[in-house]
Amino acid sequence: VIRAKVVGKKLMKDGPFGTMRYTVKQMKMYRGFQIMPHVQYIYTEASESLCGVKLEVNKYQYLITGRVYEGKVYTGLCNWYEKWDRLTLSQRKGLNHRYHLGCGCKIRPCYYLPCFATSKNECIWTDMLSNFGHSGYQAKHYACIKRVEGYCSWYRGWAPPDKTIINATDP
Repeated sequence: VIRAKVVGKKLMKDGPFGTMRYTVKQMKMYRGFQIMPHVQYIYTEASESLCGVKLEVNKYQYLITGRVYEGKVYTGLCNWYEKWDRLTLSQRKGLNHRYHLGCGCKIRPCYYLPCFATSKNECIWTDMLSNFGHSGYQAKHYACIKRVEGYCSWYRGWAPPDKTIINATDP
């Protein structure tokens, strides 16, 4: 998970349809230090129809998530990527202070009601009930974090979470 500005791009001829290699200037790394301490290139499929992402050169800073495979960072439409200035304050704070508190939690999407958690380490993601999906209210303003006795629940707020309270009603 990095914050980066795209400074170049090149179509690579590997694979049947090609791969786009974006050269990035890494501003900050939020996760993945132990696997790759610095990212210089991001790879994605050249075609959006194959889940490749289109990033603009020398225009924006992006939040980019992905996976490392054989020493290269790959991203695609199923990963979270967004222009940095489009992130909400809650998302920015989540990257710096909250999301790591949910590493032991699982987010379970809810596509239709009723939805129930099947274990104490699940947060039910209800953005899928609307047309908003990944960019819905819950994704923009809440973080799924581990609480008391291993229970996970949604958290929204500016102060550090109170680990003695479980608020199962949000959202």
